[in-house]
Amino acid sequence: MTTSLLPQLSPLMVEDLVRMALTEDLGRAGDITTYATIGPEKQATAAMNSRESGVVAGLPLAEAAFRLIDPAVRFERLTTDGDRVSPGQALARVTGPARAVLSAERVALNFLMHLSGVASYTARFAEAIAGTSAKVTCTRKTLPGLRAVEKYAVRLGGGSNHRFGLDDAILIKDNHIAVAGGVAQAIQAARAYAGHLVKLEVEVDGLDQMREALSVRPDVILLDNMGPDLLREAVAINRLHHGLGAEDYATTPSRVVLEASGNVRLDTIRAIAETGVDYISTSKITMAAPTLDIGLDIAVH
Repeated sequence: MTTSLLPQLSPLMVEDLVRMALTEDLGRAGDITTYATIGPEKQATAAMNSRESGVVAGLPLAEAAFRLIDPAVRFERLTTDGDRVSPGQALARVTGPARAVLSAERVALNFLMHLSGVASYTARFAEAIAGTSAKVTCTRKTLPGLRAVEKYAVRLGGGSNHRFGLDDAILIKDNHIAVAGGVAQAIQAARAYAGHLVKLEVEVDGLDQMREALSVRPDVILLDNMGPDLLREAVAINRLHHGLGAEDYATTPSRVVLEASGNVRLDTIRAIAETGVDYISTSKITMAAPTLDIGLDIAVH
């Protein structure tokens, strides 16, 4: 990913998240272990080392953890968010008052390990569908309070972002359809309500519902829990509905976009992508991502 395309984090949001985490960790009396065992004159140098291969994400939050504890701490980035790293590689170097380094260590590592884990796991899914026209995308299934930074990590891993919340796009799901009285009724009501900049997606669980949706033309149709055979048929229906040849289908921006979801795993995503769908959404890249093993190795002087 080129530097100009890297996702960005708001410094204000980073500071708010890290400040909240530090407040939780330090509690009412601060780091009593460090206060009791380390003198205020002690200085330390530490390296944040990756113990396995992966994709780095979360360095701005790690840096903020040390800076908010003590502005005298110097945080030197040896890698950049989005970099692929190998076991034993140093991601950053931290120097300054030993008390501050030790007190910020856990919060810094928590953010860095979790977000690097999300980026690394996303990369595995993205690599599994390399060469197809499909993109893997995240969902709203994120840890409370961490959605923006988890979605940031997804992009660093080569995935794309779905909506960030209930307010930035319309996604009509099965329960909305049941209450509204049908697919077409729900889409028409949403169209009448939404502003002209709001995208509209509808979830369908069968090809008949898909055809009904196409008749009132949402921006995106979410094909829920359909196997590869049904997905291929859905792509063919969409292509014929728009009067497109197979060679023009993938590059025509005016057609309805198709998203697949359900039963998306590392061993199934390739078959889903090869059906011709545009996006494959999965909560696994955020909710099931293992942390990347990163340690802070310290020397006191």
